[in-house]
Amino acid sequence: MAAEAQVDRLAAVEAKVARGERLGFEDGVALLASHELLRVGRLADAACRSKVGRKVFFVRNRHINYSNVCGNRCAFCAFSRSEGEDGAFVLSRQEVLDKARSASAGGVSEFHIVGGEDPHFTYEQARAMLADLRTAAPGVTLTAFTASEIAHFAEAGGCSVSEVLQGLKHAGLGSLPGGGAEVFAQRVRDLVCPRKVTAERWLDVHRQAHRLGIPSNATMLYGHVETVEERVDHLLRLRELQDETGGFQAFIPLAFHPANTRLAHLPGPTGTEDLKVVATARLLLDNFTHIKAYWVMLGIKLAQVALYFGADDLDGTILEEVITHMAGGTTQQAVSVGEIVRLVRQAGRIPVERDTFYRELHTYAEAG
Repeated sequence: MAAEAQVDRLAAVEAKVARGERLGFEDGVALLASHELLRVGRLADAACRSKVGRKVFFVRNRHINYSNVCGNRCAFCAFSRSEGEDGAFVLSRQEVLDKARSASAGGVSEFHIVGGEDPHFTYEQARAMLADLRTAAPGVTLTAFTASEIAHFAEAGGCSVSEVLQGLKHAGLGSLPGGGAEVFAQRVRDLVCPRKVTAERWLDVHRQAHRLGIPSNATMLYGHVETVEERVDHLLRLRELQDETGGFQAFIPLAFHPANTRLAHLPGPTGTEDLKVVATARLLLDNFTHIKAYWVMLGIKLAQVALYFGADDLDGTILEEVITHMAGGTTQQAVSVGEIVRLVRQAGRIPVERDTFYRELHTYAEAG
């Protein structure tokens, strides 16, 4: 009887999609709870194609993690360390610039720069680092600092979020990454990240960034202690802000990796869950053009499959991903442009190299 009810709920979702109606909370729950994986995927794939056709995007990017010292010490995080703890690091100015110059010479168009909430890394240092990077690699977009880091800079420096964002933008900030959102439900945050900024604070930092003309991404870290209903609530709160500002460029579902965290006893999400989260995001987030299949967390093969479940972006070449690998990630540290093009072509899609702002730089011919 329960299976029949699920099928009926999914049929109702299909009917709403066919009528062009916006999906709601119960629809999202039905999608995530459904065992009809391929039906969910077909719906999401059609929604994706209606927005971007057969294009799949990627960027040549380089990750730079300037510090893993953090006062939050979230339960899901294998990356952060306390000051002086074994494994803690803070990159010097020269180390950051060396990484940037090497990647810039290799043709990257984006630096993705995040760290912990280091109590000794100030807003002034953050601004100086961006200014240095803009001088060292003037053609590379600086996607830097999560909303949690921005709020930390403002609080520690005794200034407003708006002042911090304006100063960083003047120094060279091009966009904000989407990290630090985790799951918005307060029950979840109390369990896994009680010291981190609230959901309301995270959303407001992005709201203020959008008002200043700084676009951003959005994320959700799923597969730990949250419920299906809390996942849907998270997505709908992102959709609400996107209705207000239109400033989000892409949504990135982040699959939780439990190894080396305080939640190592949890199994993490399954491949079926991963695909349903991607598909549900595509269908609920009707005001987001782009949904990423983040290959670092999904794995290359499942990320490729996600292109049939509503994803239209594989993120990029990455270069030296640290955060997921410290949590037991087994994917490679980087992937070549040629490999991305091959994966996209084999999925029957058209590879498109983009910049941070989804301006199309090069469209690769379809496989012969």
